[in-house]
Amino acid sequence: MSLFGTNTGFGSAGTGVFGTTTTDSHNPMKDVEVTSPPDDSISCLAFSPPTMPGNFLVGGSWANDVRCWEVQDNGQTVPKAQQMHTGPVLDVCWSDDGSKVFTASCDKTAKMWDLNSNQTIQIAQHEGPIKTIHWIKAPNYSCIMTGSWDKTLKFWDTRSPNPMMSLQMPERCYCADVVYPMAVVATAERGLIVYQLENQPSEFRRIDSPLKHQHRCVAIFKDKQSKPTGFALGSIEGRVAIHYINPPNPAKDNFTFKCHRSNGTNTATPQDIYAVNAISFHPVHGTLATVGSDGRFSFWDKDARTKLKTSEQLDQPITACCFNNNGNIFAYASSYDWSKGHEYYNPQKKNYIFLRNAAEELKPRNKKW
Repeated sequence: MSLFGTNTGFGSAGTGVFGTTTTDSHNPMKDVEVTSPPDDSISCLAFSPPTMPGNFLVGGSWANDVRCWEVQDNGQTVPKAQQMHTGPVLDVCWSDDGSKVFTASCDKTAKMWDLNSNQTIQIAQHEGPIKTIHWIKAPNYSCIMTGSWDKTLKFWDTRSPNPMMSLQMPERCYCADVVYPMAVVATAERGLIVYQLENQPSEFRRIDSPLKHQHRCVAIFKDKQSKPTGFALGSIEGRVAIHYINPPNPAKDNFTFKCHRSNGTNTATPQDIYAVNAISFHPVHGTLATVGSDGRFSFWDKDARTKLKTSEQLDQPITACCFNNNGNIFAYASSYDWSKGHEYYNPQKKNYIFLRNAAEELKPRNKKW
């Protein structure tokens, strides 16, 4: 199968009588299209860990499936396998050795997918949809952390039907991230909780939200010693907060910035404001990518507090993104996020996952070391 699928018939893109005079709005950045993308909105993407040779991408969707592709060095993508839940898949993650993929679903279960045998088993159960799933590899334990709309955070050792631990949250889990020994969970009603994972998981601190609107995505960042030191939090109001856990000068070191908005602030027309759907940090440079309901991705340097790049506008929202383990590939998914309700849903519109070379564009502005 060719890189761009088989739909190459004349006029197949539904172009006008005079062909395409404008650039292709579904892929304005001319990035590589992943073969056989999901048939419904794409909720999550995750690349394989550095312990695995090669690059494998998994993606979950509202079509109840999770798919795995091999990304070859020439950019070609090869669909390898897929598995199903009985409800939309909301999150995916890998085990540290790359042998397993974990999936979280609206069907209130999480599954472990053994890629070698291509078998899945249920490893977690909640009273409500499971929104987040993360693998924790500690010196003295390994487990899966699931965050649910049932207002619990549970930890599973994958061999027992009962959780090792269940922690009550004040509200429904909306997003989470883990970089050992730290986890951060953002909930409904703008709740924000940091957990420490050493010896066994426990609540470390509750934080007053630096954002005034609903939390949408969160990603932990590391210091120069590769230790988790803070997080970036995105909201539905086109804004990201950079928050350090123990900054020398909180008033100065913590800040927020606007993004994913249209029509600059100085025009007479009101500003369109879009949700920040996902945040991902570059594994080498520590710079970050944000993607939004405006159909754009942007790259940022949080230390220099500058924008490195903004993409052209896609004709659909961007719903998920991630970097591969060495930071050379940036994957992002284009699909409807229902941010404008059902009347803007077009079932004819395809969903896409794009791959972009990220080696150069995410280098920081001015290296401080």
